[in-house]
Amino acid sequence: MNNTNIKKLTIASILCAIAVVGSMFSFPVLGSKCVPIQHMINIIAAVLLGPYYGLGIAFSASLIRNIIGLGTLMAFPGSMFGALLCGLIYYKTKAILPTLLAEVFGTAVLGGLCAYPVAILLMGQPAGAIAFYAYIVPFLISTAGGAIIAGALIYSLEKTNALHKMQAQLN
Repeated sequence: MNNTNIKKLTIASILCAIAVVGSMFSFPVLGSKCVPIQHMINIIAAVLLGPYYGLGIAFSASLIRNIIGLGTLMAFPGSMFGALLCGLIYYKTKAILPTLLAEVFGTAVLGGLCAYPVAILLMGQPAGAIAFYAYIVPFLISTAGGAIIAGALIYSLEKTNALHKMQAQLN
């Protein structure tokens, strides 16, 4: 294993740990529980490590959160779609704003739509008890908060040229 892979795995592990610990911190927004850290991590992973590391981090953090009782099955569609989509968009465009928007769209719309069958089929929720759009709005609130935090952080790193140096170290 070369030095670059070790660095990427180390950073991925740290980001996964931050996502798990960060899931304990939430705040109410418009009747929804906003937990933005996972979405912030998705974007940071996309920019630093790429789409597949981001997807792996999202899956691992969701799995760990479920194992230790900090999450539900909604953590999987709620994080993985956004992580993959924003990673792919950043890989193709190298632009921050479309990456942020891809995280929001991937999590809120794609993840929200996929959460509905997960709730019915795997969690045993009756179809009448939840609306088809019941997950889109809460996912949107959470991912928008994470995208704002990540955007501020990444733009700050970009402005000081630290982002470029970090990316160069990992490639």
